[in-house]
Amino acid sequence: MRAAFIEELGPAENIRYGDVAPPAPGPTDVLVEVEAVSVNPVDTFVRSGLFRTPVEFPFVIGRDLVGTVVAAGPGAPGFAPGDRVWCNSLGHGGRQGSAAELAVVPVDRLYRLPAAVDAAEAVAVVHPAGTAYLALFTHGRIRPGETVLVAGAAGNVGSALIVMAVEAGARVIATASARDAGHCLELGAEAVFDYKDPDLDDRIREFSPGGVDVHIDTSGTNDLAGAVALLAPRGRIVLLAGARSQPVLPAGPLYMKDGSVVGFVISHATSAELAEAAGAINRLLANGRLRARSIERVPLSDAARTHRRIEDGELHGSRVVLLPKES
Repeated sequence: MRAAFIEELGPAENIRYGDVAPPAPGPTDVLVEVEAVSVNPVDTFVRSGLFRTPVEFPFVIGRDLVGTVVAAGPGAPGFAPGDRVWCNSLGHGGRQGSAAELAVVPVDRLYRLPAAVDAAEAVAVVHPAGTAYLALFTHGRIRPGETVLVAGAAGNVGSALIVMAVEAGARVIATASARDAGHCLELGAEAVFDYKDPDLDDRIREFSPGGVDVHIDTSGTNDLAGAVALLAPRGRIVLLAGARSQPVLPAGPLYMKDGSVVGFVISHATSAELAEAAGAINRLLANGRLRARSIERVPLSDAARTHRRIEDGELHGSRVVLLPKES
């Protein structure tokens, strides 16, 4: 079968497109014919070796897929040939990736795709939305009526954070570039402030004088001093990006507010946590609330170029979807 794969960790130029042996499903696996694959920053971390995880070479890259069930093992009840499905957790932890004509998915990491949802539209959002769900609910413990500050709100994860927080009954303060303010407001943010504004913190305090209950910076800047200053009593800072960042934590002000800082990597999420997130994602896919801002559909053979574009910062608010059948 045709696939995008690497034979050693390293730069995007290591990605090859060609023939590899088709995967052999085990008794608790499902064999899926892949329709669409999205490309995430975390895929570049795995490929480069920044995020260390067990891989077996040749290693098929990619984490997310939408496809159709070809066969299900005896220990994979609930799935039958022809079912349309999705997954957002391949390509790490010893699992081969999704960027191929066929993929094997463990049954506890596979979810049904809601009827009439486009494959590319779905695969473009399942990873950012999964990250957003874990940030808000699993780790941020958001509750109705609370205030969430989303920094970098116009990006893929930021957009999903706004949608999910609003649906949960929270009020959202977004920071983004001035050109993205309208997008954030359309998603449901109550206020959007320019992240370049020198008086940004003062504007946030004016809008929410009691502080923010959950602070999430999708950009990975992780200015903990600024975040702690904006927290409400018992506020939570959730870290989900910025693998190389080393900010200074103002511990005294944090504990005087009964505040907390928690970080997470979606790759470490349990199958139960991912399944809970999948339920929310499917609900939002079905009602049309969860959509990528912009999607670029390209052949699977464009995988290496797409990785380079992500690392060069070329894909602001846009998602690239690889299509195996167009390669």
